[in-house]
Amino acid sequence: MQSGSCHCGAVKFTAQGEIDQAIECNCSHCSIKGLLFWFVPREAFAVTSGADKLTTYTFNTHNILHQFCSVCGCQAFGLGTKPDGTKMAAINVRCVDGIDLTELKRVPVNGKEF
Repeated sequence: MQSGSCHCGAVKFTAQGEIDQAIECNCSHCSIKGLLFWFVPREAFAVTSGADKLTTYTFNTHNILHQFCSVCGCQAFGLGTKPDGTKMAAINVRCVDGIDLTELKRVPVNGKEF
């Protein structure tokens, strides 16, 4: 079980699974924020506190609901659906407790082409 939060701690979450890699997308949104995503099925993800503090941002195809804390502005995760209909959570690994980013395999994704 992984846990994490936004910068101020108002929004907290948990996710089941092992983080084996992070997606490093080069789209305008992800690259400007420095987001590194770990994807899990939505049923393996839960907001444990602060759901009332979340604000949603969408752009381009509006397929991902980028969730961020209305207090500190940190984007800890996003919610979306894969092309096959599977509901997913995209967790910003920078917000996961105790993660060592130097040990994490980064997988580049050309999001500029989406």
